[in-house]
Amino acid sequence: MLSGKVLSGKVAVVTASTQGIGLAIARRLAQDGAQVMISSRKQASVDKALEQLRAEGLGVVGTVCHVGKREDREALVSETLRRHGAIDILVSNAAANPFAGRTLDCPEEAWDKIFEINVKGAFLLTKLVAPHMERQGGGSIVLVGSAAGYQPFPAIGPYSVSKTALLGLTKVLANELAPANIRVNCLAPGVIKTKFSSALWSDDSMRQRFEETIAMRRIGEPEECAGTVSFLCSQDAAYITGETIVVAGGLHCRL
Repeated sequence: MLSGKVLSGKVAVVTASTQGIGLAIARRLAQDGAQVMISSRKQASVDKALEQLRAEGLGVVGTVCHVGKREDREALVSETLRRHGAIDILVSNAAANPFAGRTLDCPEEAWDKIFEINVKGAFLLTKLVAPHMERQGGGSIVLVGSAAGYQPFPAIGPYSVSKTALLGLTKVLANELAPANIRVNCLAPGVIKTKFSSALWSDDSMRQRFEETIAMRRIGEPEECAGTVSFLCSQDAAYITGETIVVAGGLHCRL
């Protein structure tokens, strides 16, 4: 863990942050001094995560947010501003994957949902937050992509394509927001031990197949992604924008 409170005085919004990678990121940002707004589609999930994080002495609040719903996105931003008066950090972590199988067998409805949440949601949240960051002199945005954006994972082709799109969105937004001192970067986790990705590692044969392609020969933990996000949001990364950092144990990643 980084020494000191490198994010002291910062306000962070983290979507889909009540379990897995999102929860680990929210915890780390709060440990490093940020006031963190967590969110999830379900109130019960928000309440459970808040209880857990507050028991650890961390400065967190939370609200319900389905990133596919305009009213929820707007409420997330307005509630954060009401409570804290600023938004310095946005971590867009929400993702959906309602389909597994051959890509050409993916129903149109599933394809639309994947891109609505994974790509459009990240874009629209950034569109909401950026003006507030610009008025206060800058900010940091981290889009959570995936190593699958470089090397498609088996049976989740549409999801992989959506994560490739985030690589491009990161570069476009970084270029356009740089004059406002808003940095935009991307985290690309590999196979991480979360409920969301359990289909990739819970089966012994599937896990072994993945581990054989990973230089470190193991599945990652959510906490191993969190420090990278804190770094990208800190002053130590003040001259980094438009970049994607792969946290995948040496999994081959190249477009």
